Amino acid sequence: MSNVKLVTNNLKEEVIKNIRKSTTIYILTSFAMKSGVQLLKESLKQAADRGADIKICTGDYLFVTQPEALKELTTIHENIKVRLWRSNGTSFHPKAYIFQNDQEGMLVVGSSNLSRSALTTGVEWNLLVGETSAREGFQDALDQFSKLFYHNQTIPVNKESIALYEAEYEKYHQKYPNLVNKWTELEEIELMLSPKDESQEADIINEPTIPYGSIQPRFAQLDALEELEKTLEEDYSSALVVMATGLGKTYLAGFFAQNFGRTLFIAHREEILHQAQKSFQTIMPNRTYGIYNGKQKEGQADGVFASIYTLSMKHHLEVFAPSDFDLIIVDEFHHAAADSYQRVLEYFKPKFLLGITATPDRNDNKDVYAICDGNVAYRIDFLEAIQRRWLAPFRYYGVYDDTDYSQITWLGNKYSEEELLQVQLREELADKILEAWNKHKQTRTIVFCSSIRQADFLSGHFNKNGYRTLSLHSKQQSVSRKRAIEMIEARELDAIFTVDLFNEGVDIPVIDTLLFVRPTESLTVFTQQVGRGLRLNDHKDYCVIIDLIGNYRNADIKLSLFDTEHGEGPGKNIQPSVPEICSFNLETNVINLLKEMARKRQPRKEKLLQDYLDLKLELGRRPTYLELHLKGHSESSQYRQEFKSYLSFLYWAEELSEPESEVYKSFEELIVEVEKTGMAKSYKMVVLLAMLNKGASEWYKPIQPEDVAPFFHQYLTEKEYRKKIDFSDKDSMRLWEYDEEKVSKLIVKMPMTKWSGSSKGLVFFEDNRFFFNVDVDSEERDILYNWMNEICEYRLHWHFERKENR
Repeated sequence: MSNVKLVTNNLKEEVIKNIRKSTTIYILTSFAMKSGVQLLKESLKQAADRGADIKICTGDYLFVTQPEALKELTTIHENIKVRLWRSNGTSFHPKAYIFQNDQEGMLVVGSSNLSRSALTTGVEWNLLVGETSAREGFQDALDQFSKLFYHNQTIPVNKESIALYEAEYEKYHQKYPNLVNKWTELEEIELMLSPKDESQEADIINEPTIPYGSIQPRFAQLDALEELEKTLEEDYSSALVVMATGLGKTYLAGFFAQNFGRTLFIAHREEILHQAQKSFQTIMPNRTYGIYNGKQKEGQADGVFASIYTLSMKHHLEVFAPSDFDLIIVDEFHHAAADSYQRVLEYFKPKFLLGITATPDRNDNKDVYAICDGNVAYRIDFLEAIQRRWLAPFRYYGVYDDTDYSQITWLGNKYSEEELLQVQLREELADKILEAWNKHKQTRTIVFCSSIRQADFLSGHFNKNGYRTLSLHSKQQSVSRKRAIEMIEARELDAIFTVDLFNEGVDIPVIDTLLFVRPTESLTVFTQQVGRGLRLNDHKDYCVIIDLIGNYRNADIKLSLFDTEHGEGPGKNIQPSVPEICSFNLETNVINLLKEMARKRQPRKEKLLQDYLDLKLELGRRPTYLELHLKGHSESSQYRQEFKSYLSFLYWAEELSEPESEVYKSFEELIVEVEKTGMAKSYKMVVLLAMLNKGASEWYKPIQPEDVAPFFHQYLTEKEYRKKIDFSDKDSMRLWEYDEEKVSKLIVKMPMTKWSGSSKGLVFFEDNRFFFNVDVDSEERDILYNWMNEICEYRLHWHFERKENR
């Protein structure tokens, strides 16, 4: 067969033929119909059975995709990953099928969606291009598919997300009944509406970065390297370093890499790869370096800088042997728990894994602590770095935004763009933004907007008022990012309006003013953006931060990022305590708004509920307690503060089944006791875990200290961080070598005797027997047992994480 071929009918034969011989199968279509899924179902199942990497992405545009098609996709094979693009009203029209094996690849691009007629008898044009005929284009297609598949506008297709989509589908088609009838009759006709002139995310633009300076470690790098050396001496195999933006974490990684041979550096943005490569070359010029991404495959170098989107593909991952690299570095490690990172980290077996990040918050649903085996080697946030004079101080001005965001639809991780634009593109609001900026600005400003249209609108408004500004984004053709940076450095521009181009990977130290004209949707992104203005520079004494504050989600929470006291809960002050060399100013209307938000405690409960539902949607089931902690948007401690326990929250939210509700009401006191009992050390939960190992019908019954001692000792000594945190004082250090009598005496003293004395009759220790004072019926046993396991697992993890962070 020719490497280029036009197929105008019966594409099914080509697709199935390629499915049968491919190890990588990616399908991207605007919509999916049940009829199309059924055509390919058996072939896809056979491919999945033999271990092929199969990903399918379809869209919800105009609610053409049938819920039945999504259900059908989830039944084919558990290893097939399916995601749904949330179009938010913007057209979504791709149709592509990508196949690859060890010998060849095939890209199919054309007009055929995933439907019977489009794949068989319909009038369709599809171009089949072999990998050897267009290697660069083929690799680009793979790369772009991965970025689209893992975009934050996609959601996993599972039981929960299908139920949500089905409700939206029914609502839409009730509103437009003729449309659904037409689809019922014709099934696959596409509505070719003009796409809107809008972009959801900036394209990757590669530009050279500004040199950092001296190649000797300095500031926080020296402290971090010292702690990492200790980590190596203690035989850890992984560590996390948390360093605020501007302290040179990429250079730190380069200095640390001098201890190892071959190094793999993984990042999610192209700029970061190229910047890191230059940093490593500066530090170790005698080594070879290569980029491994959609366009370059320089995988034989001493230092390989790889795009996660490319590396996570099975075909590319298996180019390397699991033991190929001595050191693996994952940049911006808060992305590390995403499926793509997990696959890579599970595959490789390096001598050491180093995670580096400026923003380790769980607001992006990530678990960094567990991946690094509990070892946070070094941590310094931007507030501490400012206090040490390693970053520039700030002057913050909170400006009141009278927009009523409660009337704008929240789509799970962002506001509806069209509804948001209706309130943003107002001359009155633009005048207010210009006035606030005029009042507080210095010389060079970056303005963070929520969309390209908002950036264009505000830049035009500022220009009409005599200022020199530029709207810089993925559709800006006349000025490159490099040129824009040169212009603002030379003061040929007063401000650059942008969407997401300057979150990570680009540094402009001369920036002395930041203007936020968007609601804060992600606290991680907000932290990254604040860091853009805090780099030290001879031309600035401090950074001005001008921030519009309205009644949007996270408005009150994000201010805690500036609080050196890190307070939380009902008694928390509205005005954060900032470093002495900084200032924090809120307009009176902002203070009144925040007080009102604090007074209405119910919104906090609603936010906790929404964050829980978001996670449930992502997982396709009810999260365990530990999953809520590791992957939820809200801190798990907030659920405890509001509801006493996670199970109390589930009961309030009507998320428990009828039998579960009855068990909860019967054992509420016990649940709250296990959830809230004080824990200076982990010992109570370790004993409980030993009891739970006896099984659902026996766990609460009497046990003797001697029975617990072997498990207790093993648990606390098998992991270095557990031993270091809870088994290294004078009493327990003597027990590193197992001695049953001494360990048993320790357990009697703490926790058995102490827990018995503080539990108000729920826990007993008498006659050398420790037990829970409960009577559990057979029909209640499994439910209560599973809950006790969840609470115990969560509390142990939370305990060690909290202690390590301190």
